[in-house]
Amino acid sequence: MLLTQLLEENIKSFGEYSLLYYGDKSYTNIETRDIAKKVSTMISDLGIDVGDRVLVCMPNCPEVIFSYQGILRSGAIVVPVMYLLHEKEINFILENSEAKAVITSSPLLRKIVKATDGLKEKPKVICVDTPKEEDLVRNNDLEIIEWEEAFSKIDLKKERSPALKEDDMAVILYTSGTTGKPKGVILTHKNLYSNTANGLALRDEDEERGTTLGVLPLAHIYGFGVMNGLLMQGNSVVIFSKFDAEEVFKAIEKFKIKSFAGVPAMVYAMVYNPNADQYDLSSLETVGSGSAALPVSLRKKFIEKFNAEVRDAYGLSEASPGVASQRNDMPIKEGSVGIPMPGVKIKIADENGEELPVGEIGELLIQGDNVTQGYFRNEEATKEAFKDGWLCTGDMARVDEDGYLFIVDRKKDLIIRGGFNIYPRDLEELLAKHEAVLEVAVIGIPSERMGEEILACVVKKEDVEVTEQELLEYCQVHVAKYKTPRQILFIDELPRNGVGKILKMHLKDMYQDHQFQN
Repeated sequence: MLLTQLLEENIKSFGEYSLLYYGDKSYTNIETRDIAKKVSTMISDLGIDVGDRVLVCMPNCPEVIFSYQGILRSGAIVVPVMYLLHEKEINFILENSEAKAVITSSPLLRKIVKATDGLKEKPKVICVDTPKEEDLVRNNDLEIIEWEEAFSKIDLKKERSPALKEDDMAVILYTSGTTGKPKGVILTHKNLYSNTANGLALRDEDEERGTTLGVLPLAHIYGFGVMNGLLMQGNSVVIFSKFDAEEVFKAIEKFKIKSFAGVPAMVYAMVYNPNADQYDLSSLETVGSGSAALPVSLRKKFIEKFNAEVRDAYGLSEASPGVASQRNDMPIKEGSVGIPMPGVKIKIADENGEELPVGEIGELLIQGDNVTQGYFRNEEATKEAFKDGWLCTGDMARVDEDGYLFIVDRKKDLIIRGGFNIYPRDLEELLAKHEAVLEVAVIGIPSERMGEEILACVVKKEDVEVTEQELLEYCQVHVAKYKTPRQILFIDELPRNGVGKILKMHLKDMYQDHQFQN
């Protein structure tokens, strides 16, 4: 099915209802369609053709959803971009995608204008709100269009209705680029629709319609997952421009939220918020956690505090993103991300792509209708990513006798110390169980003698004292000596990207010349 059909099918199936909540505003599904029609017509009026790219870059707000719907209706391709990216990163995406327009908000105008420096062809910039004088950047060769003003001139009879196919490109999602320049993941209508359908196949048949929370960045793959899921289920969403634990508590209480998706950093914030018991959170049943590994100890603390389950999941942009998840109808195995989603095939393979026996660690390969066809204008990267029709995820994993998937670590994060393979996640899980540790990331640092040495970067809890020696001795009690960190480094916070994933490459860059204590 085409993504452009979902909103129309939603209206037919569920009638008019409040689809989006944002602050003190709400928008029905019909209002959403009407605004999307205006966006679609505006895009074609600006000379943006079917197949052209339109970049969407702004914090969470209803206009992100309106933009996605309108761009897709027009036959153009959505390029979602995290607003937290540096202007140089946005510049690369603009140049690589050859975007014809950028839809953004006034606080980001200066960044977007700087990001267009050096481009041969400047994109049109559409601002969804009225810029303040200090937000405006006078630039003679850059056209800045105000959303409402453009809407006032629109003739909806001119909206085009392109003949699209399921295998047509709908989205180009650029990877974070933490290991090099970002790559544009091509996602088709079929990729994104099948991913949502795979997830919905796991829900209970008698599940009631309800409201969820939009706390993850909508200008990311999550935005399409939540948008498509809402439309297919007839649900609603409360959109947050940024995550705030107490605001989330208020929304759970007000809207009787049963479930929503987050990342481990948000789970941390909820568990350690001192005011959580001031709110009625009894409606909450599950929180889905993705993007990064969820420490087992944190999951247990969340369950104990909120009497709600945390369900871990695994995915990646190239899979639109869902690959595996924990399920309501199956026992949870600690450390596992569950079993593959319907429609997704997995294989644990050796370096030659040959499948390994149950229990052995190898690279995770995947297949399915949700899997990308490759990277935008990057044949070399596309060729490297696929092996005999399987997408190579770059993640090391194993499968047990019951089919449960365990992600061991990123292939590139593997530490080889003195010839021994060390998986950082094992140490991170261990250290996260210590009462004084709030967060931890383990990295390998080049060593002339050992090849690599182990450095554990630890964020301590504010109210618990601990020394480096105490943590080292704690590790030595539980793991072999060669797996014990050479040093524990206490830091204030871990570097993260916009969806909460710890940026280990940033840590490696910061400490690549680190001198270990004798």
